[in-house]
Amino acid sequence: MKQIDFYLDFISPYAYLAFEELPKALIGLSYSVNYKPVFLGGLLKHHGQLGPAEIPAKRDWTYRHVLWLAQQHGIALQMPATHPFNPLALLRLALASEVQGLPSRYVCETLFRHVWVGGADAADAARLEAVTKHLLPRRDPNDAARKDELKALGDEAIARGVFGVPAFVVDGKTFWGLDGLPMLRQYLEGKPWFDGPDWDSVQTLPSALPARKP
Repeated sequence: MKQIDFYLDFISPYAYLAFEELPKALIGLSYSVNYKPVFLGGLLKHHGQLGPAEIPAKRDWTYRHVLWLAQQHGIALQMPATHPFNPLALLRLALASEVQGLPSRYVCETLFRHVWVGGADAADAARLEAVTKHLLPRRDPNDAARKDELKALGDEAIARGVFGVPAFVVDGKTFWGLDGLPMLRQYLEGKPWFDGPDWDSVQTLPSALPARKP
């Protein structure tokens, strides 16, 4: 049985779509999933990237695209009342919901749908209180230890080459995005392409662009 580490942030509509699509995409295969919340903003800052919602034209396209993808896949999705928003409370709640730290699929489903189903304000204080009461977290979401755990997961993701969400890491290989799910499936099926030269050869391809300043 293969173990998949699924790095996600509830702020990401692509992470939500990939979360909903994952069981269908991998049906019939033997695998287990560790759901690992990470702060997307931290990943983007580390890699020197702007988020899609920080570029006005890209923001509009992203929202249109995810709404189209949702109807294509038959997934309920409505844009929250405000986006982007600060997702840290939801990320820490996810970590607090289980004694062992990593959230269950049920917890992730609840928090994704809190954001992406119904069109309400995901950061509204009353709604946050309600979803917290619903999940009955086993630990304090506001404890400093949750902040440390979230940062540790972000550092872990960066060390493994994760640059955005959704990201799936298995056997040291990273598969990114909703459209990476078919590729992930083929890897889990043992397709020979993944043992060939193409996976690693791209790392040695020279770039003609100047190096980015730190």
